Amino acid sequence: MLDARRFAQTIDESIRALRQLAAAGVGGVDCSAQVLEILSGWGRRPAPAPESLEAIRAEIGDCRRCELCRSRTRIVFGQGRPDARLMFIGEGPGQEEDRAGEPFVGAAGQLLTRIIQAMNLTRAEVYIANVVKCRPPGNRLPEPAEIATCLPFLERQIAAVRPHLICLLGACAAQSLLGTGEPISRLRGRFFEVKGVRVMPTFHPAFLLRNPERKREVWEDMKLLMKEYPYER
Repeated sequence: MLDARRFAQTIDESIRALRQLAAAGVGGVDCSAQVLEILSGWGRRPAPAPESLEAIRAEIGDCRRCELCRSRTRIVFGQGRPDARLMFIGEGPGQEEDRAGEPFVGAAGQLLTRIIQAMNLTRAEVYIANVVKCRPPGNRLPEPAEIATCLPFLERQIAAVRPHLICLLGACAAQSLLGTGEPISRLRGRFFEVKGVRVMPTFHPAFLLRNPERKREVWEDMKLLMKEYPYER
């Protein structure tokens, strides 16, 4: 076994020899396939294994990082297939979600379930999460500081799931993930890219319950997602 000093000396001698060969006009050196594979791996580090959803949830713990912890009943982390090809992201839990500890289980969640089924999918095949994990009091919109606190955890969830597509439900989710102040009416209906993932903003199901005439627009958005979704053939 070579010690570190001897190994470094050997490398230096090899470099000098290669430079001399290059100066003499030698354009290459024959190597076996095994040697070439070894050399091609020098200086490279293996890609880190993806973080698990369980590890992210464990780190969140009984979160006290922002004021939303004061009024919540349960943390609503997310739910669905951990390697889902499609991920839905809303703004935050409502009253029913806060009680159940699961995302989108109230009236808006029931509508989302019907939308997913209309796409020839089930809730078990997708992953559903929110920008913030705790219910804002009175179902108000999350404040910027609350979003800033929770957003890194959502980004880690996206990295863990590695979805093929993301559907952003409502202005809060769209503006938070896309980093824009544009209204959802201007963002919906077209794809964006976030860290290599194709993203489609659309209206929130709760908005559709108040404005059922806008359902057609959401269905048009879903049809665009369906064209991109890698259904099994």
